[in-house]
Parts: sequence; structure tokens; C-alpha cells
Amino acid sequence: MWSGDSHLSRSLLREGVPVSEKYEFIDAEKATVTATGDKKYTITVMCEWLEVSTSGYYEWRDRPESATALRRHLLTLLVKKAFDDSDETYGHRLIHAQLGRWGEHCGPELVRSIMREQGLVTCQPRPWRHNLTDSDPCAGPIPDLVCRDFTAEGPGQKMVGDITYIPTWEGWLYLATVIDCHTKAVIGWAMGDNYKTPLISAAIIMAARNHSGAALLK
Repeated sequence: MWSGDSHLSRSLLREGVPVSEKYEFIDAEKATVTATGDKKYTITVMCEWLEVSTSGYYEWRDRPESATALRRHLLTLLVKKAFDDSDETYGHRLIHAQLGRWGEHCGPELVRSIMREQGLVTCQPRPWRHNLTDSDPCAGPIPDLVCRDFTAEGPGQKMVGDITYIPTWEGWLYLATVIDCHTKAVIGWAMGDNYKTPLISAAIIMAARNHSGAALLK
């Protein structure tokens, strides 16, 4: 069986899989070659594996253009559209799924064959990262007040803070937090649509209030 695509070959052996889908798989794989340039699979062997007749495959392949060729042309147009709509990031599996959502069913190997034929190669853009630091060229180095030691012997002795951002349907949500180095608990936090000083101050004020309240309870 196909070593790299065994899951595909097994799926094609399921009961109820259209014969045309098996022929599409064979047609897509017939051009696969080994590292030495030899054909990896023969049509006869693939037909035997997928339990279809060789003569039936050739009859399907040589159908009039109004059937097989026109279907491939239609699929090519849909594959290109799905590829363009994804900003050239979809591979053959995602495009195959998109075609299914559009009501056009075919084998994933046919989609891969069309993409190879059309030279559609996916690109993986680098993820965009939001920078929360506005550097001041006139500012000096920031001292490390905790000396990379994020532990404390008791509550309220040492606290650290951070700001993160969360994507929402309405835009970026900024979250400022204050963490007690002893309990590792978030004792102060604040959210807003920006990360200016009032957001940070609100988180620190909540932390001070919570720490004072905990001390009074003792």
C-alpha cells in the first residue's frame, strides 16, 4: 500500500466511495516517481489495491471532454478561488474541505494534483506580534529591581506586573496584572482599550487594596 498516504488509500476503500473518486486518486498518483526517477506506482497495481478494473480506469480517463475534462476545468477554477481567498495559505487538505462546503465533492488527491499542475504553492506568513513597548531613545537602561528572583518569603513582600493583549471582535483588549511572588496569585488587574499609565495604575491600586484587605483579615 501507499506508505505515506495509507490513510487516504484506506478511506478510498470504505464502502460507498464513488468509483470516480478512486479513479481520480489513481490519475493523481500515476505521475509520482521515486528518488531515482522511476514510477512509484503502476496503474495496474493501484487499480488492484483500490479494487477497480484497469479497463474501467482507462474508459473513465478517455471520456469525452464534456465529462471528465470539463469537471477538472471546473474544479481547477474552484481550487484557484479557494487558494486566492485564503491569501495563498491553504494547502490541498483545507482547499478540499472548502470545496466540500461549496457542495463540490472530489478526492483530496485530485485537489493536490490540480495545485501541482497550476503551481499553487502555499506560503506561511510570519505571525504578527503586537509590540507593547514604545521605546524612548532618551531613556536610560531599566534596572532589574527583582534581580530575576520571582520568589518571596511572605505575601505582599514582592509583586511583579505585566501587560498582555487579547484580540476581540471589537479590537484589542489590554490586560494589566499584578502577581504576588509568594502566593503566585493575581491580586490586581485592570482591562482597557489602551495600555497607558491609568491602566497600570488601576491594576496596582487594586493589588494594594486587596493586599491591605488580606492583612486586615489576619
